[in-house]
Amino acid sequence: QLQLVESGGGLVQPGGSLRLSCAGSGFTLDYYVIGWFRQAPGKEREGVSCISFSDGTTSYVDSMKGRFTISRDSAKNTVYLQINSLKPDDTAVYYCAAGSPGAGWDPAEYYYWGQGTQVTVSS
Repeated sequence: QLQLVESGGGLVQPGGSLRLSCAGSGFTLDYYVIGWFRQAPGKEREGVSCISFSDGTTSYVDSMKGRFTISRDSAKNTVYLQINSLKPDDTAVYYCAAGSPGAGWDPAEYYYWGQGTQVTVSS
């Protein structure tokens, strides 16, 4: 069964950091672009960052540059999203998804989705 499994979310104070993980199960991520998206209550799902798993090329939504870092570990078939200097506005469910090469920020371009991991930033 093809699955993406996110982990690493939680409750963190403003200014803190988290590293989210997205592990591929049942398939290799080598042929995909892996994107991170987030969805806050009452808002549309928005792109954060994506990475070409085969060559490590990364891309970030302009508003996400600076505090977010995407990376991958080929041996673990896993993609990470490091988030620093967390703000209350970062509170959302974070999803990872696998899309074809060239996929960008449109969720419709992604085939497989994880179940999401909740990130809550609050004091």
